[in-house]
Order: sequence, then C-alpha cells, then structure tokens
Amino acid sequence: MTANGSLEASPIRVLLVDDEPGLREPLADYLVRQGFAATQAGTAAEARSRLGESGFDIVLLDIMMPGEDGLSLCRHLVEARQIPVIFITAKGEATDRIVGLEIGADDYVVKPFDPRELVARIRSVLRRAGRQADDSGEASVFEFEGWRLDPLKRRLIDPEGAVVSISSAEFRLLMAFIEHPREVLDRDRLLDMVQGREAHLFDRAVDNQISRLRRKIEVDSRNPQLIQTVWGGGYMLAAEVRKLPAEVA
Repeated sequence: MTANGSLEASPIRVLLVDDEPGLREPLADYLVRQGFAATQAGTAAEARSRLGESGFDIVLLDIMMPGEDGLSLCRHLVEARQIPVIFITAKGEATDRIVGLEIGADDYVVKPFDPRELVARIRSVLRRAGRQADDSGEASVFEFEGWRLDPLKRRLIDPEGAVVSISSAEFRLLMAFIEHPREVLDRDRLLDMVQGREAHLFDRAVDNQISRLRRKIEVDSRNPQLIQTVWGGGYMLAAEVRKLPAEVA
C-alpha cells in the first residue's frame, strides 16, 4: 500500500531462461530497473523448479540450451500452464522460431537485441494475453453458441459448464474472432492481431493454431461450424457474440 493509502500494483513477474550468464544476468538486472520482478534460470530443469515455486506472468526463453531445449519447455508452458512465452533466439534459428510460434509461443526477439525492444514486446504480449483489464475497466465475458470466454481470467467454459484448457495462443486467436464475429479474417490480419507483428513466413502457424482451437470448440473439427474456412479469404467465426456481466462466468 502506498503512502496515500492506495494499493500498489504488483510488478510483472518474469522468468528469464537462458544458459548464457553473460546475457541472462545483465538482462535480469535491466528488467528489475524497469520495474519487473525478474527470476533467472540457466536450464529448462531449473526453470521447471522455479515454476513450481512461484507464479509468473511471462517467460523469456532461449531455444538452444543443454538438456531439454526451449521448444520442449515452451510446449509445456502453453499446454499445461498457459503462460505467455517470448523466445530469445539466434539469427540462424529461423526454423525453430517458426516451430515455436506453431506450438504457441507469443513472440520472439533475435540476439543481439535492444533490451528496450524486449520490454516493449513484453508489454505488448501481456496486453494481448489479457494481463491488463480493458480500457473501460468493466469486467465482462463473451458468449457465443453457449460457449463463454472470460478475458480477464482467460477461462473458456463449454455449453455444459465445464472449463476447457486453452493456451495463450489459442486464447488470443479466439479473442480475435470474438472481437470480429461474422467477419472474414485473412491470415495476414490474424497474424498482425495475434502475433503482434507482420510475419508472412508464419502463415502455417495460424492454420495449426486454428486446427487446435477447432478440436476444442467444434462438435466435429473436420466439419467446423463455428470457425469456418472461407476459401480464398481466410477464416470467420460464424456465430453471434454477446457481452455478459462477469458474474455469469
């Protein structure tokens, strides 16, 4: 609590995973100076231990590490923990970056990078992931065809009332459709909305994420009725969307 009696916002909790102390340690110091709470890990195994000790808002993750690599850890983070991930990659790891985005990573920076750019990307990813409340300050959920999505809690509930696990990438993709129902969204626009950058190399990442999302919300993912393919155009959420009070979720 601050001196004037108001509650002080908690700092964004960052887990920095990189096996190079020469990069990891000064970067962690920089993040702390920028107001973040930074925790370091030199291996994926150490990162898993840190994840068990504390909750984190975002993970900065090197791809190439001894032992378990960053791609394997990323898959665990997006599937089991639903924590946003930014990859820290080398210039020659373009294929790995594509794979990382396909399995649900949120963004990437290429070494060497300006720490200020990384901070900007952290804030952008967290905005897209729903870390911050919307500008109206009003809590609400979205309902479509019996499904409900709470953006602040990032919780998806099926028509029977069961919570369905959803990765941060699937959440952002679903939010893009919910914010533009019955509107055809092509791959370039989806990439710009979901990944936060123009990245035409990653067209197939969008297709793979849509396939995963369909398997969770469609009765028959091979014959999708909610997220429909518009040949030559892109994809469309073929459902009406209603905004409801958060208490119903």
